[in-house]
Amino acid sequence: MDKSCDGIVLIDKNEGETSFDVVRRVRKFLKIKKVGHAGTLDPFATGLLIVLLGQGTKLSPYLMSREKKYRATLRLGIETDTQDPTGHVLRKRPVPAFDLETIKEHALGFIGEAEQSPPIFSALRYRGKRAYEFARKGIKPDLKKRKVTIRSLEILSADLPDVTMEVTCSSGTYIRSLATDLGEKLGPGAHLNALRRLSIGPFSLQNALNSEKVGLDRPENVLQDRIIPLRDAIPHLKEVQVDDQLAHKIRNGYQPQWEALRGRCPLQEVLEGQIKLVEGGALVAIMKVQQQMGHDSAGLEILRVFH
Repeated sequence: MDKSCDGIVLIDKNEGETSFDVVRRVRKFLKIKKVGHAGTLDPFATGLLIVLLGQGTKLSPYLMSREKKYRATLRLGIETDTQDPTGHVLRKRPVPAFDLETIKEHALGFIGEAEQSPPIFSALRYRGKRAYEFARKGIKPDLKKRKVTIRSLEILSADLPDVTMEVTCSSGTYIRSLATDLGEKLGPGAHLNALRRLSIGPFSLQNALNSEKVGLDRPENVLQDRIIPLRDAIPHLKEVQVDDQLAHKIRNGYQPQWEALRGRCPLQEVLEGQIKLVEGGALVAIMKVQQQMGHDSAGLEILRVFH
């Protein structure tokens, strides 16, 4: 495989296509086998989709765990079984003439850490299957609540029955559940009517290629020019440079001890967490560092190796 195809590419997914539709087209036009994505967008949703290329597929957990930002529109007065516009209507209720300030006041209560109930129509695992497989058969899976963090929630407009908001949240947050919960708090209920993902971690929709262009004739150069290399795809990890000899050994299974890195990275700068080992401009590995109490050393564990 051409190493220039290892990395990630930012795509602005359009409404009506699945995340896999985008992956399939990228795979076809770049002519590489290993292509994936970090964070599914439902067909009705649009916005930032990080497509993983070649060895970039190893970066999925490091990208999916990043904070995300969305613009979402909920429709008050209508509840659906999927909590989005694709489902069957369960209930309709009249929508009071809310003013913008009233909606903002109610929305403030969702900022911070909370436990959220995932949608039953989701891809979460339940008894060995996807939750939506049970939901489609009329069986309600008993999904455990999960801790999520809403860092910010700004109500942009209220063109009733539609309310548009921007949400910055932790990984694992379901905006469909947030829309449902806000609708219940306001009274008439709601479902998520539109969703657009604006960012994932440091990566913004402003730098993404519209998915329509991936389907044009001979888009290879357009895609190739937009590939973000492995090293730059995880800018949140501290970088430690290693020489070519150590890089070669690590790529062949060597597990370095702290002494091998001591002069390259002071222990107090790392403490605990993950770092990336880089040789020149190439990503060599992602390593877990755990400081050992009472010792001027650290326990190291190679998590991913990149060739």
